[in-house]
Amino acid sequence: MVAEVVGVLVKIFVLMAPFFVLSVFAGVTDGMPLRARKNLALRTTAAILILSLALYFIGDKIFWGLGITLDAFRVGAGLVLLLSGLEMVRGAVGGIRAGGEQSGGPDNDPAVVPLATPTAVGPGTIGALLVMGVGSQGEPKRILLELAGIVLAIALIGLMLYYANAIETLLKRRGLAVLSKLTGLFLVALAVQLIAAGIRGLWLGL
Repeated sequence: MVAEVVGVLVKIFVLMAPFFVLSVFAGVTDGMPLRARKNLALRTTAAILILSLALYFIGDKIFWGLGITLDAFRVGAGLVLLLSGLEMVRGAVGGIRAGGEQSGGPDNDPAVVPLATPTAVGPGTIGALLVMGVGSQGEPKRILLELAGIVLAIALIGLMLYYANAIETLLKRRGLAVLSKLTGLFLVALAVQLIAAGIRGLWLGL
């Protein structure tokens, strides 16, 4: 039971690219007072949690409405995650670079855009949450274990954002950039596994 929760925690934590999120957070909050940064960290964590839970629970409705099979979505989500991981290795995801520059409008709340989405809850994370939600339908125990892992992963990211000043002082901007690229490599590996599982399921279903 504990192993399953830890497995989901690690998967979601890596998918949300915490060091990349931290790097973008540092850029967005550059020059902001410490109290304002901490308030933004709390709002960002809440936004990530709400988005993630919504995606997890409405995934089956989306699949049913569009007539998409789980294996087909695994392949599609894996391809998107692969591209996201490769872009992260290159230093850019969703129009946001590691320095915190964003392509959104000036009226956007940074807690939602770009921090919650697309930085933390990007295409790869969305795909994984939808797949997990659909795959656990009708299994209350599995749902509880996955929710525990998701909430813990988001809580860890929230703690990183809340103590971003200390982490940034320790790692420096260059260190965050390096860790972000390493996270991208892990995302690529997860994407390959997701695509392989989808292709195997489609092949067996023929």
